[in-house]
Amino acid sequence: MKAKWFAASVVMAISAGAYMPQAYAEAKEIRIAKQYGIGYLPLAIMEHDHLVEKHAKAAGIEKLDVTWASFAGANVMNDALLSNSLDFAAVGTTSLPIMWSKTEGSRQEVKGACAIVSSPLFLNTRNPKVKSIRDLTDQDKIALPAVKVSIQAMILQMAAAQAFGEAQVNKLDRLTISRSHPDAMAALLSGTGEINGHFTWAPFQYRELKNPAVHTILNSFDVLGGSATTVVMLTTKRFHDENPKLYQAFLGAVAEATEIINNDKRHAAQVYLDTTKDKDTVENIVKMLGDPQVKYTTMPENIFRFTDFMHRMGTIKKVPASWQDMFFPEVFSMNKASAASTPK
Repeated sequence: MKAKWFAASVVMAISAGAYMPQAYAEAKEIRIAKQYGIGYLPLAIMEHDHLVEKHAKAAGIEKLDVTWASFAGANVMNDALLSNSLDFAAVGTTSLPIMWSKTEGSRQEVKGACAIVSSPLFLNTRNPKVKSIRDLTDQDKIALPAVKVSIQAMILQMAAAQAFGEAQVNKLDRLTISRSHPDAMAALLSGTGEINGHFTWAPFQYRELKNPAVHTILNSFDVLGGSATTVVMLTTKRFHDENPKLYQAFLGAVAEATEIINNDKRHAAQVYLDTTKDKDTVENIVKMLGDPQVKYTTMPENIFRFTDFMHRMGTIKKVPASWQDMFFPEVFSMNKASAASTPK
């Protein structure tokens, strides 16, 4: 991600006297990170269709180097944001309160740029004896992206608190194992090994359920009391303040990609297959995108469900006066904008 190049360029700019506290030139490069799964489809479309470049050009930024990277979890991306080696990171929603709480008030304050998707997460198992999380024992091992810190891990804690009481919030943590979604799905479907559960999301959860030995014991929306944002885009106050045109261009690209998914699911499915080299069919991906619980939208939903719980449990020390305080204000105005503003 050209981190070394970026650090060196900052040093040279300062030594040359080019750095001015409040007068910034728009960046010539934007570095974006995403993860694996259909939830990150807007980012795949943005990369495939060069939408960031398109909107930047419309804003008067003629030459822009867009760098894309993919990660299996949020921790590395969060660190990269704070070290200025990354500009935008697509992460599970629970990363937002954690990063905001740690950085609030600093120049490197991390906030949400926009939501990406509201999508249910399924906890699937191949253990026929397990009908709900109350039936889990030490014989069950649940794979998820990152123990204790991923959105799946946090929702599992929320479910444990609801089922056993808040004093037992960590009751199921001992059963969890960190694995990437592809590796976890392979382990679950193999029918062998210690992993017999997977807290996952699309497309992996739907593929697992095609195996008659696999069934779902938990839907995240049941825990959260309804639809809730699953993925958010994070960035820093530094990037937001220093690159107003580029920031708006990025939001415009996200909005256009979201519109493409909602209006042309077949094209969106084909882009997903092309960019991920997935061997699935367009028809299967379109069916996943058509799940009525899956909603691609840039407007955040039910963020307070995460924030309040994480504050009560001591996961975050600071809590915002309102969940809106954790987002840059452009997200609210962009959801009022007409689709006609999309540059042609």
